[in-house]
Amino acid sequence: MNSSVISSDQLLQQLQWRYATKKFDNTKKIPLEIWKVLEQSLVLSPSSFGLQPWKFFILTDREIRQQLVEHSWKQNQVVDASHLVVLTIKKDINNDDVDRLVKRMAEVRQTSLESLEGYGNVVKGFLKEPPYPLNLNEWSTRQVYIALGQFMTSAAILGIDTCPIEGFNPPKYDEILGLTQQGYGSVVVCAAGYRAADDKYASIPKVRYPTEEVVQYL
Repeated sequence: MNSSVISSDQLLQQLQWRYATKKFDNTKKIPLEIWKVLEQSLVLSPSSFGLQPWKFFILTDREIRQQLVEHSWKQNQVVDASHLVVLTIKKDINNDDVDRLVKRMAEVRQTSLESLEGYGNVVKGFLKEPPYPLNLNEWSTRQVYIALGQFMTSAAILGIDTCPIEGFNPPKYDEILGLTQQGYGSVVVCAAGYRAADDKYASIPKVRYPTEEVVQYL
């Protein structure tokens, strides 16, 4: 497979095209074949130790999403977008989660559990005594933001609009979606779909500091 699937110019063009969509066209839906690719962009996201301390809840039911609008600072992207992704952490990740990962690694790589014991112990050691002060739920939250970035970039490359949303009430989301009972907690939300023709924010210039002010070589 060609390691450069799209050109450098194409990538930059799509990153310039992308913006936090304020108004979605609620009549347009992401085709299933494209959505499945975006779904895999979440699944394939990198995480520390490969631990994947997350779960992604995809909301397509309009009635459920309508309930969430009042807990999302009245942001209509929540209900108007084609898809709504609620990115969550697996709360209080522990040794059982490490064992689950090691079992999956042995299955996928067709190797023995014994050969992965050392790796598992390293991860368990990190969770038990991190090398620096660390709240594990906060650590898991940072992993989720890696997945968010990968999802949004993948969407832009495919010509799909997104809007990351932190302006929401996580406890209310957890309650309405039944996340707490499953051991998960919402961290950030991302709406995905197609921009409305009259979203004025689509055409205004992107504001970024000059490269030399935010990139420094040492």
